[in-house]
Amino acid sequence: MLEENKHLSLSIRKVKTVSKQALLIAALSGSVILTALLLYFIPQNSTQGKATLLVENVTNLSNQDQSNIVLPARLKIPTIQVDAAIIPVGLTYDGAMDVPKNAEEVAWYSIGPRPGEIGSAVIAGHYNWINNMPAVFDDLHKINKDDEISIEDENGVITTFVVRKIQTYDKDEDSSDIFTSDDGKAHLNLITCTGAWNKAEQAYSKRLIVFTDKK
Repeated sequence: MLEENKHLSLSIRKVKTVSKQALLIAALSGSVILTALLLYFIPQNSTQGKATLLVENVTNLSNQDQSNIVLPARLKIPTIQVDAAIIPVGLTYDGAMDVPKNAEEVAWYSIGPRPGEIGSAVIAGHYNWINNMPAVFDDLHKINKDDEISIEDENGVITTFVVRKIQTYDKDEDSSDIFTSDDGKAHLNLITCTGAWNKAEQAYSKRLIVFTDKK
């Protein structure tokens, strides 16, 4: 990746289509390109886990009536003054979660649950954008337990979540549990980068995760 462009080594084509079905499964086409701010939560040697997770999520999507799906539209975190548009993303060629193209947007992992559905919905956002420009999750580290986070969907319906814990993972640590849960409840997990910038790898050393539960 170019040094002057820390977060995007290659351009990403955002998934845009009038078909909601295509929107939700477009990641399976492999059209998105790997970025340097790769939120690589499942290490390369965990290919079986990746494949299992992907198959399970695709099966869930195929069983839904796509015409009735309402997509998440905005993420709001009052305590750190975040009000961001949500874009759907899928997987990169490497099987990792893709990330948003722009600093002010957040990315929802559309192969998994929607925020408010049973399971762990996942939303990622950038930290420390190019040339010190503000990014949506610059202040995510300031969030506290019991803070409230809300998702507004396309119909204006608000779903509120409460922060349960904040945890830091090493960049290459196996943290696939971020994408899964088995307690029968709805969760929303927020992800960004943190730690030291590694110039050689063009990546931050750690990932900051905020775990929340539906209120």
